[in-house]
Amino acid sequence: MTIRVLLADDQALLRSAFRVLVDSEPDMQVVGEAADGAEAVRLAGQERADVVLMDIRMPGTDGLTATRMISADPDLARVRVVILTTFEVDDYVVQSLRAGASGFLGKGSEPEELLAAIRIAAAGEALLSPAATKGLIARFLAQGDASEDAADPARSERLATLTVREREVLVQVAGGHSNDEIAERLEVSPLTVKTHVNRSMSKLGARDRAQLVVIAYESGLVRPRVE
Repeated sequence: MTIRVLLADDQALLRSAFRVLVDSEPDMQVVGEAADGAEAVRLAGQERADVVLMDIRMPGTDGLTATRMISADPDLARVRVVILTTFEVDDYVVQSLRAGASGFLGKGSEPEELLAAIRIAAAGEALLSPAATKGLIARFLAQGDASEDAADPARSERLATLTVREREVLVQVAGGHSNDEIAERLEVSPLTVKTHVNRSMSKLGARDRAQLVVIAYESGLVRPRVE
């Protein structure tokens, strides 16, 4: 299957560089370029994109707003957004994940990291950029929730629909572990882990693993570590 990629960035030179890289891969194809968020949303549906590489800061409709629009549109449910940011510790990253982004990637990442991120997002199996540490998302959410002392009660109630094993798997997912790593930790098969993850996504209304992580932290199931 060819992964259909949409490039959304207001810098034409950067889009050109990404296009050359992506189109050089036999399993990927750039299907469109957008210079602002509104155009990205339109092209995501028109070109049937699988993954959108979305810059955060663009004139007019920014990447954050565009990500929310894509996530809220049932017709674009299959589209995965990977946020491109100059600084991986950007506060906007937190908001992007909550808005429905599948993950984020620093613009300074190596070419192979960008390509891997596209494949990972298309598969819906992970969220962090290869350069990010497993605890990075926890620190992002801790910063984003600095003014909130309590977990979201609505999300906490939704967790009640999960089985004990599904909650255990969710904790591991929130820790940034892969299915194989979780399987080893819980002494089950990777297929069993995948089944639990898929069921949790269905019960919690999560688009992908990124949203599962957000729910795990916002519900209070997992607490960010303070370092």
